[in-house]
Amino acid sequence: MNRKKVREILCSGETGAEVLVKGWVRTKRSSKNVSFIALNDGSVIHNLQVVVDVNDFDESLLRDINTGAALAVRGVLMPSSGSGQKVELVAREIELLGPADPEKFPIQPKKHSLEFLRENAHLRFRTNTFGAIFRIRHAMAFAIHDYFNRHGFYYLHTPIITASDAEGAGQMFRVTTLDALKPPLTPEGNVDFSSDFFGRPTNLTVSGQLEGELGATALGEIYTFGPTFRAENSNTTRHLAEFWMIEPEMAFYDLKDTMDLAEDFLKFLIRYALDHCADDLTFLAGRLREEEKGKPAEQQSMDLIEKLKFVAENDFERLTYSGAVEILKNSNHYKKKKFQFPVEWGVDLQSEHERYLVERHFKKPVILIDYPKEIKAFYMKQNDDGKTVAAMDVLFPQIGEIIGGSQREENFDKLVARMEEMHIPVDELWWYLDTRRFGTVPHSGFGLGFERFILFITGMGNIRDVIAFPRTPKNAEF
Repeated sequence: MNRKKVREILCSGETGAEVLVKGWVRTKRSSKNVSFIALNDGSVIHNLQVVVDVNDFDESLLRDINTGAALAVRGVLMPSSGSGQKVELVAREIELLGPADPEKFPIQPKKHSLEFLRENAHLRFRTNTFGAIFRIRHAMAFAIHDYFNRHGFYYLHTPIITASDAEGAGQMFRVTTLDALKPPLTPEGNVDFSSDFFGRPTNLTVSGQLEGELGATALGEIYTFGPTFRAENSNTTRHLAEFWMIEPEMAFYDLKDTMDLAEDFLKFLIRYALDHCADDLTFLAGRLREEEKGKPAEQQSMDLIEKLKFVAENDFERLTYSGAVEILKNSNHYKKKKFQFPVEWGVDLQSEHERYLVERHFKKPVILIDYPKEIKAFYMKQNDDGKTVAAMDVLFPQIGEIIGGSQREENFDKLVARMEEMHIPVDELWWYLDTRRFGTVPHSGFGLGFERFILFITGMGNIRDVIAFPRTPKNAEF
């Protein structure tokens, strides 16, 4: 008999059929003559109740069925007499596939702190919270590929190992095969990277953008979706050393085209989540309400599902960075000195400023454009005013910036001058400059941090809880 998944059984509501299910025990409760086992196979947040007549099974078998154990159960689906689900499985045969010692299995049927679950990240998938998160993460990854495929983009695999620093930040992980204790040295006493595997210093990438531009200036529209790395010694709830990025690059797009694409893209993803992840979102929304029950009303988060609809159903407000600074400086919040960070032209806006614009002033998502060039990357198109660049940030409620992008500088001379001004090695990026030498065109792109987006979708508060195995300073356990 072929195995049926719990999701399929609960969705169909069929009764009278004999089925085989396999999964892990979430809970077991027993009386004198009957045991009730909540079985979950990961296909859905809901459990299938298995009803066991204790007189039909060996006592030692039933004694070994505890939380965490893996079972195969053959039985008949019957209408459920309890509330919560339409059907239950009356067991005819039970096979204990893998026992779980109740004294040692750490994920017991009680509330565990998220910190405890991070310490047991290899088992946290078995909880309702993390099952929901990673089913949603899968759905969003599928929806991203679906969206770009529908819109004629090509998926480009850009390198994970690179010799360039796309952001110019220098916080990169070195990739080398040299002996860490006795590396070869040059006559000047420096490490001789000409003896290394690639014959030069190489690192794990912080972005696929520069290589993505090469693909876009031949294929038209491409996107990358892969792991990126940043050796930033930060332990905040918003930083990871290894994270995933979605980076579309589009030939013949100006900044307005890119804003239109970003808004449509984000709304598509959120609508997909609302349509396909309803059970998991409902559970996470309830979890969030429970977590914040004791907080004052003004400190509580927007209801998770209402927040998603808030983004999906509103046109994004668009204004310049300069306009945003004026709004912030004229606000009562600023006048009463409630902002922690300064507000002045030329300073990068902080999350508190971005959230004020979204949540209190416009009450809708916001796209800011035309940032001061001094706080943005070398590759962004310089505006005619000589002070700003054609950059954009998409701002969401409760999280602030969700997307950062720009029109890229297509003018060779302006790009080289800007690179020299910012001490970007021109000679090492000769291949990047070739796109401006040969058939240059206006082009644009943006980056969406996948984990930051999943943080928004799920309502979780720590980015370590939306990636399977978080990599942070002093933490690479699993």
